[in-house]
Amino acid sequence: MKFEKYAGNPILKPNEKNEWEERCVLNPAVVYDEKSQEFIMLYRAAGNDARHQIKLGLAKSKDGIHFDRVSDTPVFEGHHDDPDGGCVEDPRLIKIGDVYYLTYAARAYAPGRYWLEPYVEGVTKAPRYLDETDFFCEGLPAFANDNITATYLAATKDFKTFKKFGRITEATVDDRDVYLFPEKVNGKYVMISRPKFKNGEIKMPSIWISYGDDLMNFEKPKLLMTGNEWWEAQRMGGGTPPIKTEKGWFMLYHGVDDKGVYRVGAVLLDLENPEKIVARTKDFLMEPDQPFELQGIYEGCVFPTGAVVKDETLYVYYGCADTYIGLASCNFKELIEFLNRQKA
Repeated sequence: MKFEKYAGNPILKPNEKNEWEERCVLNPAVVYDEKSQEFIMLYRAAGNDARHQIKLGLAKSKDGIHFDRVSDTPVFEGHHDDPDGGCVEDPRLIKIGDVYYLTYAARAYAPGRYWLEPYVEGVTKAPRYLDETDFFCEGLPAFANDNITATYLAATKDFKTFKKFGRITEATVDDRDVYLFPEKVNGKYVMISRPKFKNGEIKMPSIWISYGDDLMNFEKPKLLMTGNEWWEAQRMGGGTPPIKTEKGWFMLYHGVDDKGVYRVGAVLLDLENPEKIVARTKDFLMEPDQPFELQGIYEGCVFPTGAVVKDETLYVYYGCADTYIGLASCNFKELIEFLNRQKA
């Protein structure tokens, strides 16, 4: 089974009229708001400035396909003197009660034009851009001193005003692709993450799970899944926040092969014990095969970050080559039945 890509992709492109989003738009969080009956998208964006300051824009749609930008200015960003002042990126959204919770990756300092930097993961430090107002202080943890990614939590009710609550991942471990379950499981909040540390024989960045009594403080993460197939050989990470089904918690993830190409898989987790994998795709559901997925800031990448089920259709929103936003879809019931046949 494969996802069907929308023929009119990409559904959102960089906007040359706005400096803050003229270079790229990508990796969106998308939810369907029952009250307004709209698809709401928070998307990552950046311009051509030397800092490559990453911010979030807002777009809305009635049909889940045609999105209109709501504002010519970012709706969410990091301020220069804040811990997330370098960039806010790769948002994910869930709703608990009447509140939307936003998890997002952030850096203390802007990354600069990282695709041009001689940066080699594990060899050189994470990219950063400094101006005359930036400085370092002795004794800072890695998220500030090495400019690695940490994940933060914010909340909103209307996507006009947001409340930031702060960092929810460790200060010394690069950790992103973090999102929350939309409800408690056995009285605990549940978080998916991709910390860059190793566990025993696990040698690649993988997907981890952790539990908390509140949304800010989580226990030590446990390994949930790591790469098994050739298209997951280099790394993997979580994609879209879990959707509850009768068969289990459904979520998409990304796998990266040994050539650096990103593809999309899916997994079902047990409803009562989400550490248990019920079913998992052996073959990928989507890969980069279109020009806008193969050419861009990162060539050869489809990166799912938003998923909505509406009228039995699964809408999958994904970043394309770190430059555009695409849409794919399928019948959700058929996908769950197909996935359930891939028993772990």
